Amino acid sequence: MSVTVSATLAVNEALVRRRRQGLPVLPMGFGEAGLPVIPVMRDALAAGGGQNAYGPVAGLRELREAAAGYWRRRNLETDPDQVVAGPGSKPLLYALLLGIGGDVAIAAPSWVSYAAQTQLVGHRPLFVPTLPAQGGVPDPGLLAEAVTRARSDGRDVRAVIVTSPDNPTGTVASRGTVRRLARVARELDLVVVSDEIYRDLVHDPATVVHSPAEFAPERTVVTTGLSKSLALGGWRIGVARLPEGDIGRRLRADLLGVASEIWSSPAGPVQRAAAYAFGEPAEITDSIARSRRLHGIVARAVADRFAAVGATVVAPQAAFYLYPDFESWRGFLAADHGVTTGRGLAGLLLERYGMGVLPAVEFGEDAGALRMRVATSLLYGDTEAQRHTALAAGDPTALPWIRAHLDRLDEVLDGVRGGDRALSAAAG
Repeated sequence: MSVTVSATLAVNEALVRRRRQGLPVLPMGFGEAGLPVIPVMRDALAAGGGQNAYGPVAGLRELREAAAGYWRRRNLETDPDQVVAGPGSKPLLYALLLGIGGDVAIAAPSWVSYAAQTQLVGHRPLFVPTLPAQGGVPDPGLLAEAVTRARSDGRDVRAVIVTSPDNPTGTVASRGTVRRLARVARELDLVVVSDEIYRDLVHDPATVVHSPAEFAPERTVVTTGLSKSLALGGWRIGVARLPEGDIGRRLRADLLGVASEIWSSPAGPVQRAAAYAFGEPAEITDSIARSRRLHGIVARAVADRFAAVGATVVAPQAAFYLYPDFESWRGFLAADHGVTTGRGLAGLLLERYGMGVLPAVEFGEDAGALRMRVATSLLYGDTEAQRHTALAAGDPTALPWIRAHLDRLDEVLDGVRGGDRALSAAAG
């Protein structure tokens, strides 16, 4: 099969090319946390520099014990033997899909790699819409109908993937929605893969993230990592919490078999550093608290700007994403710009205005949908000093470089609505 570059990486590369050409860019397409490495993590990585052996396929015992403690503090009792580490949650997901087999039910919208990886392992995604403001979790009622119908058509649907908090919408599914999803999974004998990599980036600490593992512990795999909460995407480390019982034992054997043939073991120094992070000393929890505050302030400021021009946008609750809908623009987009699809709108924003976003079709929605995923985390500054300043600022949106991005967003939105003349005057 033909495999193309992930849409998130592709839009980032397109913006890099524009920068090299000296063209203005508004980087809102790539889901990188956009923050510096905190000093204690640099020290922890250096301290593990002598760890040059391959180590256990499942990961160092020190890391697995720390990850087990992380989940226990979130009311998910976990034994270290239930934990498997990998070079990022993305490879872990791929290995899990290989082990589970069969087609996979996926929320529409959902992160781009779920469907792509399902296809890479030789199966088909089954897209199921979400309920309003319940991103990342397929509508439980529609899930039951879709899986039953697919199976009656001869498809072998074995799993469902959920994300909480959600990418692309930045929302958190309610307890009721997650509980109903778990019940349907049990009734239909589906393995649940719960991607909870944004769990620690909920903007309001009063917002509770519920895992399907609370309600269907015997069939739920939970994955997480440090790429979002600690901005360590380039370090490539993730962990999976496997269920107890027969399903968990089978998945663990399959996961370790795949891991042994693909990555052998995660990088030793990174595992040592990750063990320190999952232990959650004060330096780590304080850093995460500052980052989620920054994410929330900037994401809400961006959401307000979309709402001001008539887009429908659910207030972001977590991480650094929002998912505005430009259906109200459909008439003039077609008349003024010849745009009738989400991909067309994203192309217009990128090619004419240097604004990188991803259209809804990349997340499993209809090509005609005028929704797009907007990431706000690369607005914090181009240097480490600027990003540290953003983390410490009482009002980060007042900082000159963040304010410049927000002003540029206003200009772009006004330009699309009013033609290029106003934008050219503002830029000139």
